[in-house]
Amino acid sequence: MESLDTLLTEVRDCRFCEGLPLGPKPILQVGSPKARLLITGQAPGTLAHESGITFNDPSGDRLREWLQIDRDTFYNDSLVAIIPMGFCYPGRLEKGGDRPPRKECAPKWREKLLQHLPDIKLTLLVGSYAQNYVLGKGKVTDRVRDFQDYLPQYFPLPHPSWRTLAWVKKNPYFEDEILVVLREKVKQILQVR
Repeated sequence: MESLDTLLTEVRDCRFCEGLPLGPKPILQVGSPKARLLITGQAPGTLAHESGITFNDPSGDRLREWLQIDRDTFYNDSLVAIIPMGFCYPGRLEKGGDRPPRKECAPKWREKLLQHLPDIKLTLLVGSYAQNYVLGKGKVTDRVRDFQDYLPQYFPLPHPSWRTLAWVKKNPYFEDEILVVLREKVKQILQVR
């Protein structure tokens, strides 16, 4: 198995998505094999693409609020690894929203990266792309509601974009019950106050 540093150099040098609107710019957070929480989302948005920092946007703010962890903890790669389904911003759809992550990215890199993260205690599957890749086809609402079925390894979550605000209002159990469990699990895993 190649070293983590070598693998990360290969990932960051990847130009497979040369034709993307903003060009290739792989963004992920893997730096320490000691990380205990893995966040698997969709793909970087435009703000993350610009900064080079994953979840560096309002959806990241919402996700950190859901987890009740601060930016320093979230971006501490000895605690949290972030491996999206696609590492590069995929571009916009004509009708709005971002394009799906490139299908080639996760199969090419995901398992190789996971081999270097032996201490992961919980993987957050954020949104349909992550859930469908890891768990197979299914509905986000069903998986989030039935999150206990996927523990202790996985915790399915909706994507924390502004579009999810209406979903949260329709599904009050998410904030009233599920986030309570999620926050406790994250607190235990990361051993933060």
